[in-house]
Amino acid sequence: MILPKHIPTGARIVVRTLIGVDEHDGREKYRDYVGHVTGWDGRTLTMLRDESANGRRKAEIVSVDAASIVRLKPVPERPQFPVRRA
Repeated sequence: MILPKHIPTGARIVVRTLIGVDEHDGREKYRDYVGHVTGWDGRTLTMLRDESANGRRKAEIVSVDAASIVRLKPVPERPQFPVRRA
């Protein structure tokens, strides 16, 4: 994939990375990261990965090597729903 020269800090994106070929079925395996860009120097993408919707995974800083990026695209912000009170 041809990567952009500039990715704005704070942009919310999804990044698909190639993690290798499964030894059992021979198929390529991918990992997706969704979050906000904190830095991009053309070689490494640093982002604040969103916490999972169900709360099982906390937000975290991740660094993604540009050579492993297969797809990169912007995604909209999560909707903010009002808190329901019982």
